[in-house]
Amino acid sequence: MASINLTFNSPINISCKIGDTAYFVSTASLGGFSVSSTPELIGEINSIIDGGSTTVVNVELTGENANADTVTANSFILFSKNNLIEIGSIKGYYAMAQFRNDSKSPAELHATTCNIEQSSE
Repeated sequence: MASINLTFNSPINISCKIGDTAYFVSTASLGGFSVSSTPELIGEINSIIDGGSTTVVNVELTGENANADTVTANSFILFSKNNLIEIGSIKGYYAMAQFRNDSKSPAELHATTCNIEQSSE
């Protein structure tokens, strides 16, 4: 499948990772303001190369309207995460808990809780 290299002269968002989906929006000037159309799919990000002064993002072209002619230097580029991967389940960390009663008399456990926070990384 064809791919395109998107070159940025400034750092990109640190949460942009390989496997994210890239989109572009064509912009135009109207009445002194930049206006845009509907976001168009470019495709899945294959690689991100940080060269210090520039960042090159390689994207596999899967979008119907995405090609080297439609994604221009004036296009606004954005990305999205795959919700099935990012928030679908526990990713990379786990916990184990063991409850013991050291007394000789019986005890009852009425409740236990766990505070979990979603992370963007």
